[in-house]
Amino acid sequence: MHRFAPAALLLAVVVAAPVPASAQTYDRTYPITMPEPDPGVDHTARDVELPPEYRRTSVFYRSGYPPGTIIVNSADRFLYLIQNNNVALRYGVGVGRDGFRWGGTHRITRKAEWPDWTPPPEMIQRQPYLPRFMAGGPGNPMGARALYIGATVYRIHGTNAPETIGQAVSSGCFRLVNADIEDLYARVPVGTKVIVQHR
Repeated sequence: MHRFAPAALLLAVVVAAPVPASAQTYDRTYPITMPEPDPGVDHTARDVELPPEYRRTSVFYRSGYPPGTIIVNSADRFLYLIQNNNVALRYGVGVGRDGFRWGGTHRITRKAEWPDWTPPPEMIQRQPYLPRFMAGGPGNPMGARALYIGATVYRIHGTNAPETIGQAVSSGCFRLVNADIEDLYARVPVGTKVIVQHR
């Protein structure tokens, strides 16, 4: 059951710009906007507090990309799933903090329900207090679902901390509230094109 029903079609126009083919980082400054909650703490029920602008909705979105394409706009903190007739489903996302923004074109290479979390060595080096492994479940920072992006270490995933949606806190992954990642997960197959825009 989804917590948020799609709202009326918005009249704003969004134009999708092409991005480089490979993942790249950029120099634009994106400071951390709030502390990252500790892993294992489950704030999932706080998704009812999600600001209206970050709730899943249908929007007018003019683009040359085919239906089924995912476009992530890191600067605006929205993920768009292209539909027919210049419409997209828009989801609020949490994005990478300063130094962890990137762009490029990839494909979804794997999908997982209630994924386990194994922080990569570079994350452990930065944050040595993190667990080396956490099984999937409500307290897991990966949330209810994960979509793995190409050969990168990045994912589109759920979160146990909905207060971070619209914030710049992650190490490069994109997070949605669990109800939204479950909705997106059901709509997109492995092989879906993902375009990450940095501005």
